[in-house]
Amino acid sequence: MKIAVRAAMIVAALLAAFIAHPLPAGAAQNAPGTTEHTIAMGDWNRPYLLHVPPDRRPGERLPLIVALHGGLNDAAYVENQSGLDKIADKDRYIVAYPDGLLGTWNAGACCWFARWAGVDDVGFLDKLIGTLVKQGVADGRRVFMTGFSNGGGMAYRYACERADKIAGIAVVSGALAIGCTPKRPVSVLAFHGTWDPSVPYDGGGNMDADVHFPFIGVQLLMEFWRWVDKLPALSWPVPDGPEGCVGTGPGAVEVALCTKQQGGHEWPDYASKLIGEFFAGRPSLPKPVA
Repeated sequence: MKIAVRAAMIVAALLAAFIAHPLPAGAAQNAPGTTEHTIAMGDWNRPYLLHVPPDRRPGERLPLIVALHGGLNDAAYVENQSGLDKIADKDRYIVAYPDGLLGTWNAGACCWFARWAGVDDVGFLDKLIGTLVKQGVADGRRVFMTGFSNGGGMAYRYACERADKIAGIAVVSGALAIGCTPKRPVSVLAFHGTWDPSVPYDGGGNMDADVHFPFIGVQLLMEFWRWVDKLPALSWPVPDGPEGCVGTGPGAVEVALCTKQQGGHEWPDYASKLIGEFFAGRPSLPKPVA
């Protein structure tokens, strides 16, 4: 009941905002710091935040991280939650924080409004990435994606359907909610707490309010990615990671899992640093994203 009331309040607030305040047209793409932008998807101008390091030179293309918020959150929330801006400024990434429909992403069997409306979020992310590449802001061979909860599920979906456009993903407290047959091996880093009440570590529960299909256990999911990528067992300690972070070892493609004992549905304080390092270790795509 509390979730339903919160959802209704968010819907009412967002609809009121759409009516009263047209979405921003967007600032110059090379402006340092965080600026607001929109991308036209049919009759819908979809908003996103773009963070650019202060030392980016005019015309310089930098690696891009697309960061997806959790369910019933928004771009500003995950920007603050993740602390990725600090990593971007230090390690020189561009970070795009897009907004889902009424705080949700269509990750397949989840979640809520975006799934019910049949929103083409894969197409939206295609256009977002393509736009930043065409504008000369992002390096089309160094595109990465991360996400929390429902946003993590969306990152999984994008990797499944657009493996040729993504150099690696990192998922925090998320679940794979769609059939997955990637065209090429995908590097995956996952973070998950053993006491997560929303996406159970060992699987079970229901993927959505009206989808009575259980979540896949996190360790089993990592075994799936390892199998798809034809990699050895997750037995190597992740460099600079805390206890509980293990992966398939050094290589162009890597799968790794950081398990937080008694951790809940949260973004661990060490996650963003490891995400930056994990992405830095991934090779460029064979050809840039168009």
